[in-house]
Amino acid sequence: MASTISVEFCGEWYRVEDGEELTIGREADLTIDENNPFLHRRFLTIVQVESMWWLVNIGARLSATITDGTGSMQAWLAPGARIPLVFDVTKVVFTAGPTTYDLSVHAESPEFARIAGPDDPAGETTVGSVQLTPSQKLLILALAEPMLTREGSGMSSVPTSAQASKRLGWQLTKFNRKLDNVCDKLDRLGVRGLRGGPGKLASNRRARLVEHAVFSRLVTSEDLPLLDQSQDEDDE
Repeated sequence: MASTISVEFCGEWYRVEDGEELTIGREADLTIDENNPFLHRRFLTIVQVESMWWLVNIGARLSATITDGTGSMQAWLAPGARIPLVFDVTKVVFTAGPTTYDLSVHAESPEFARIAGPDDPAGETTVGSVQLTPSQKLLILALAEPMLTREGSGMSSVPTSAQASKRLGWQLTKFNRKLDNVCDKLDRLGVRGLRGGPGKLASNRRARLVEHAVFSRLVTSEDLPLLDQSQDEDDE
């Protein structure tokens, strides 16, 4: 028998019983934000196929970032794609227009269990080995600050490049150059959604960078004090 699924968003819980379905969007079983026209009316759905629960992207434009809750696994859920909900906690984050949303999906009896290794007693680790310069980390922190300072799941706005550069005391040209550098670095490591091109908005790239950095623990709330320390040197 498949495990029962529960979804938590903004402190509210939605239970999905065996054989049921839960839609997520602007006008859905779980209404995320009815006032955001950039969000699909029905964006995601949680469905059961035989004994397995799946998260399916039924939207036409938006994608979502999926992690296992510890940052050890990360997936990119594009329109039309689906992913099995096999972990005890699955984190889901996505951006629609200027707003980023995140929620958590909890499995009562998960198919997979994470086992901590001898060097990982808490069962927590960071994905990959990404070497960031001090200024690259500051840039990501300036963009991720609203999400990192929020308690629990919910919604936040990704700062514009002008807002983030002002927060850091940088010229906008410097900020944009360093944003290009960090996005190129992560793109070469296989992180999707950071490369520009036709139809790719700059705001989408910033949001995707925040999604990846927060949920893979490239930056954490413990790093936020760095934003209040001066960073005058150019280390790139």
